[in-house]
Amino acid sequence: MTSLHKCIIVDDEPPAIRLMEKFIEKVNFLTVEETFTNPLKALQYVEANQVDVIFLDIQMPEISGIQLSKLISQDIKVIFTTAYSQFALESYDMGAVDYLLKPVSFDRFYKAVMKLQESKMTDAITVTEEYFFVKTDGKNKFVKIFLKDILFVEGLKNYVSIQLKDEKIITYSSLKSFYESLPSQGFIQVHKSFIASIKNISKIDNDLIWIDEHELPLGNTYKKAFFEKIMENQLLKS
Repeated sequence: MTSLHKCIIVDDEPPAIRLMEKFIEKVNFLTVEETFTNPLKALQYVEANQVDVIFLDIQMPEISGIQLSKLISQDIKVIFTTAYSQFALESYDMGAVDYLLKPVSFDRFYKAVMKLQESKMTDAITVTEEYFFVKTDGKNKFVKIFLKDILFVEGLKNYVSIQLKDEKIITYSSLKSFYESLPSQGFIQVHKSFIASIKNISKIDNDLIWIDEHELPLGNTYKKAFFEKIMENQLLKS
C-alpha cells in the first residue's frame, strides 16, 4: 500500500488553491489536509500538526513563501508555486523539491510530485543492530557508521549531518526518515533539527542538552517524550 504524503496548500489566490486541490486529488500518494490564504495561519498549523508537503506561493501579504519556508520544520518538503521566475535560484538553494511557474499544468505538477517519491526511496536506510551504510559525496561512495559512534544527528533541509566522535558525515535524507530508521531504544528526537544518542548525553539543564562538548537545544514539543525516555533509561533519578 502506498503511504500518503499529507499536504497543505498556501496561496493568497483562492483559484490557485482550487487548481492545486484538483491536481492533488488525481495523485494516489497525496492528500490535502488544509488550505490557507494566510501564511501566518499556515505556520501555526504546521507547528501543531503533521505535514509532509507544502505547496507554497511566494508573493503573499505579511510574509513571503520564501520567509515561511525558513520558519517551518526541515522535514517538511516544499514545492513552490508562483508566477515569478526570479525566485527559482533562491528556492533551490533552500532545498525546495521543485519550483512550479503559474499557470501550472498537470503534467508539470506530476513531474514535481514524483520527486517526492524519488526522495523517499533515496531516504531509505537499512540499519542492522550495530551499523549501517550511508551514501556520501561520490556517486558510489558509501561510509559504514557504527551506531555506538553516533553522538547526534542534525537536519539540514534535504540532508542530515551525522556527528561522530571524531568526524562529521553528511548524507542525503530527511531528518524524519533518518529517525524512523534508527533503533528507538538508543536515540531520541530532542528538537525539530536534532536527534540525540541517549547513552552519550552527559548533562541536561533546562532547555539545553550536552553531548561531549556539543550543546543541543531541547525543544518544548519534544520535552515530555524526552524525559519519559531518559527515565526509562535511568539517566535521571527522582
